[in-house]
Order: sequence, then structure tokens, then C-alpha cells
Amino acid sequence: MAKDDDNSPRKKGKGSQIVIWVLMAMLVVGLGGFGVTNFGGGLTAIGRVGDREIETNTYARALQQELSALSAQFGQTVSLSQAQSLGVDRQVLQSLVAQAALDNEADRIGLSVGDAVVAQTITESPAFQGTAGRFDRETYRFTLDRNNLTESAYEATLRSDLARQLLTGAIAGGFVAPAPLTDTLYNWVGERRGFSVLRLTAEDLETPVAAPSEAELTAYYEANIDRFTAPEAKRIRYAALLPDAIAADQPVDEEALRRMYDARIAEFVQPERRLVERLIYPSTEAAAEAKARLDAGEAFETLVAERGLELEDIDLGDVSREDLGAAADAVFALEEPGVVGPFESTLGPALFRMNAILAAQEIDFEAARPDLAVEIQADAARRAIADRVEAIDDMLAGGSTLDEVAQEQGMTVDTVDFVANETAPEGISAYPAFRTAATALEEGDFPEAVLLADGGVVAMEFVELVPAAPIPFETARADVLAAATADAAARALSERAVEVKAAVEGGASLGAFGIVQRTANIARDGFVEGAPPELLSAVFEMEAGDLRVIEGTDFIGVVRLDEVRAAAQEGEDVAALKEAISAQVEQALAQDALLLFSNALTDEAGVFLDQNAINAVHAQFN
Repeated sequence: MAKDDDNSPRKKGKGSQIVIWVLMAMLVVGLGGFGVTNFGGGLTAIGRVGDREIETNTYARALQQELSALSAQFGQTVSLSQAQSLGVDRQVLQSLVAQAALDNEADRIGLSVGDAVVAQTITESPAFQGTAGRFDRETYRFTLDRNNLTESAYEATLRSDLARQLLTGAIAGGFVAPAPLTDTLYNWVGERRGFSVLRLTAEDLETPVAAPSEAELTAYYEANIDRFTAPEAKRIRYAALLPDAIAADQPVDEEALRRMYDARIAEFVQPERRLVERLIYPSTEAAAEAKARLDAGEAFETLVAERGLELEDIDLGDVSREDLGAAADAVFALEEPGVVGPFESTLGPALFRMNAILAAQEIDFEAARPDLAVEIQADAARRAIADRVEAIDDMLAGGSTLDEVAQEQGMTVDTVDFVANETAPEGISAYPAFRTAATALEEGDFPEAVLLADGGVVAMEFVELVPAAPIPFETARADVLAAATADAAARALSERAVEVKAAVEGGASLGAFGIVQRTANIARDGFVEGAPPELLSAVFEMEAGDLRVIEGTDFIGVVRLDEVRAAAQEGEDVAALKEAISAQVEQALAQDALLLFSNALTDEAGVFLDQNAINAVHAQFN
């Protein structure tokens, strides 16, 4: 059974006070915002654990809080039915049941806190402080009144929460992570691997994939009709006024253009720069030894891997002389890529690798003017639209039709078939604000002005619901051809990858079949650009020297595991990571103990849930 976050183990002292303040803030905020505060008719509880009731309003407010959190996460309003499909209502119930079981046990053993503790907690809470930074009774009363709470009800809830905090602290405190478990987890997390990847493309096929015949296309279309079926959509008629539509008509002030150019001169006039990497060492001697190895022919990437780093960790990007300090003259003296050093840097002695020269650039005012003018006109267009929003709102509120508003305010009227879960929306549907409003739009709703992220405005009305239907073959033909060709190519590449793997296992070089990408040192949570997640998962399942064919979205290749590097066992970073793992293990043990304890209390005390009362709460959200 899930448990309330408030039941997590806490250390005593200052940390406990912080937890109590957070708890109080959650109470004050969480208890507000629900429109129904009294269900009446004796419907005061949705159930009980032992002698402890779960109040109806407590469940309603907890459910509202979860809906608000989900809505913020998804960027659009989440309905109760949608939340129920995710099991949110059951999670809330489980949390409240566990909480009630702990409260019931605290009551049974007589665990409570005195008035002085409750008073101290309230007076020290930032939620109830006035302008002077101290507890203010009027602020206290106002905050509770705003959230439909009486002082006695809030203080009783707070007293229960503090008592429950004592109980959970006694149960979940004092756990120590077993050293063998911490070491095992550290070794798993800290392990690094090096591997080589040959990615196969259409150019690696000995025979190009033949274009499908018309009969094959038709057969492919029919066999994969679900891929060529338009989903159910809302047909929406809308009137929009976008900055791009009127920007070109906006006047341009030449003096404003000149001031903008002068203010942003650093964008247009840049000195010569270099693309540089910086590899830092603990001492000048260590850096000098590394430089000697480079001069003897060792690869720079090997030195980077020895430091436990990736190339992106040492990349400084494009830098000027002023960015390089003592290394500036040496780096800028290079006329082709190379390594210089060691030189002192802000982080210690370092070697500097220069990878490319970026020539100085100077864009004069006349060359920059067109882009600056576009910016000024776009800003003017946004202001012009903002000036019309109130008039658009007034016309819509007064009963004007979309066509009347559009004609009066210079808007464009169009129709779109809107799909709420479309992965790559285009046009007006690409605006998040439009998608939010369109998702909520229902038949009979009156048009309202909706502001868009780029300063535009749109108003919409529901036309009809368009059912899902197959896209006619002729309409979908281009997509069918692309999909059929891609599938055929993927099959051919998969077969080719198997052939390459067999050849390499027979003694051939992996590099003989194309360009091999090598990764010298990577962790389990690393990232390989252009490769699917399956690649890294496979690498950490393989033994050194193993070969495997990897297939993913738009990717087929052969990977060879070159090296398995055990986790480092010494150093400050090692100790810090082990300490973090140990803390997570202790927290997990504490949470498991608390879960088992609350489950046992629930079983012993007995649970009763009133489904009619729960349904009544749910009805308030519809």
C-alpha cells in the first residue's frame, strides 16, 4: 500500500522543524481550493481505520491537490476520469488509509504532543508571519479563513500530524545501510565500459533496395492500414491574428534600428576565436608528464579517459584570448589543431587542445539591418495585437460571430481538424495555448479570445467530431511509399548486420566494413549520440570481446565490447558517491519498514470504506 510522503523517516533537531514547517504549508495550501467544504446529510467521512475516520473533505482536498499537480505536469487541465485511468484516486485512498492507520495507533498508545508544542510550531511557521517577520494572529486567522478552516480544526489536524511524525520517526529511524550492499551498488554504478560501434546505412548495402511495385504498395497499405488511418479529431473553426501576418506592414524607425545595432555590437563584431578543450591535472608535474606522452604519440582521448572524463566534460567551446589566461598566446599561435601546455588555469595546471580556428567576423549595420528590422516589426506587431485583444473580447462577449470579429479586427478565419495527442502538431495546433483551449472545447461553448505565446490571439468554435477513418490510398501514397521503402531497407540492413557480425567473429576487422565510432569510457547512465537506448543496455550486458547486432528506431549497427573497467575504489569522489548510495539505501529501508508497519496496523485495526461517500466526492469534480 502506498504511503503518505509525510510519513518518511526524519532526523531529529533542526531538520524536524523544517519538515514541520513544510507539513504546515502543505496543510494550509492543500486544504484550500476545493469548492465543496461541507457535503451535509451526515456524509462526513469516506471510511475509517479502526476508530480513526477519514474525513470526506480530507479526501476531496487530497484528490484536488493531485489533480492540480498532474495538470501542472502535463501543461493542461487533467479531469478526474483521466486521473482515475492513471490510478490517482486509488493512490490517494491508499495514502489516507496508511495515514489513518498511523493516527489510530497513536491514539491507541496515547501518543500526542502538548499545547506548547502546537503553539510553538504555529508561531514559528513562516506561513503565519506578518510584515514584521514574526507570528501575526490576524495573518493566522486570515490564512485559515481563506482556506475554509477554523483554528480548532486546524490545530487538531496539526496535533495529529505532529504525533504521527513522532510515531513514524520511532519506526523508521536508525537504519544503517549494510556495507556489502552499498559496495555492490557502488561497483555496479561506478563500472565503466569501452566499446566500438559500426552503424550501417543504405550505402553499406551491396545491392540498393528496389522500389516497390504498385501492387506491393497496395498490399503494404492494406496490411498496415492502422498506420494510415487518421485518428478521431475535433473539427474547429477559428479566427486568428498572428504577429507574422501583420509584421511586414509595421513601420521601421531607422534611429531605433541604429540604437539596437550599437547595443548589440558584440553579436556583429567578434574577434578571432578558437575551439578549445582543457584537460586539468592535480599538479604541473602530472600535466607535463601527460604532455610528454602526447608528444610520444599517445592519443589525447586516452588521457581524457584516464581522468574519468568524457570529451564533452572538458570542452570550452569557442573562446577568445581573454578567456584563456596564461594559455592564450600559445593557443592562438597554433595555425592548425594541436595541444599546448601545461599552463595555469583557474582550476589548476592544464593541457589545452585547439581543434579549430574561427576567423574574426564583422557584420556592418547595413548587413545587419534586415534582421534587426524583422525584430522591430515583430515587436510592433505584438503590441498592435495586444491593443486589439480587449476589443475582440468585447465583440465575442457581445454575441458577434467569428466572421464578424475577424472582419472587424483583421483576423484570418480557417478550420482545423484537431487531435489532442498529436505528436508533431503543425500550424495553429502547434501553439500550446491553442492546444489547451482546443482540448477543453466542447459543443455549444462560446468563442473566447486566447492569447498565444508569440503575442498572437485566436478564438475558436466547435464544428463537429470527425471519426477515425482510413486515409485514401492515393492521398497517403507518398507516406506508404516512404514507409514501405524504409521497412524494406531496415530488413536488408538487419541481414547485412548479421553478415558483418559473422565475418568479424571469423577474424575480419570491424573497421573493414565502414567507419567505426569508439567510446572509450562510459557509465550506465551515459549517452551515445545518434544511438538508441538499447545500445547502452546491451553494452552493459555483454562480456569483453562480445559482438551484438543492435536495432532501434532509425538505427541498425554492430557493437563490440572492447573493455570492462571496474569502478574506482579510492578518492574523494568515490567516498562521496558511496555516502550518497548509503543514504538512499537507508531511506529505502526506512520506507519499507514504515510501509510494513502501516500495513500491519491497517490489517489489525480493520478498514472500512464507504463507496457511496467516495462516489459523492467524485461527483463534485464532474
